[in-house]
Amino acid sequence: MNSALIALAAAGVLTGLLCGSATAANATPGSRANAVRAAKQYLQTAPFSLKGLVSQLKFEGYSTSDATYGASHSGANWMRQAVRAAKAYLRTMPFSRSGMVQQLKFEGFTSAQALHGAIAAGL
Repeated sequence: MNSALIALAAAGVLTGLLCGSATAANATPGSRANAVRAAKQYLQTAPFSLKGLVSQLKFEGYSTSDATYGASHSGANWMRQAVRAAKAYLRTMPFSRSGMVQQLKFEGFTSAQALHGAIAAGL
């Protein structure tokens, strides 16, 4: 009876592992390629942080895995994206350096990216 319980537990663990990886197993090369293409298109129209771009792709219906892959393989320079974002904000309203850094961090840029963006934008 003990070996039956062990076998049952092992089957449950295996089932859990298989079900837990179903999302990654269902990812197709086409969906990832489309996510990369979508990410590149978004970056042509507006600045994004990595985190922001992943969120946008997820909003568009891509899985977390595909969205992360797409944003990560978009070829974006996140420091440049932070500068673009800072300059876009400054075209519409004034910011202090610290205010801009906080805004960029809110948008998903890292602290280093946000500070670089604020300084490069002239703050």
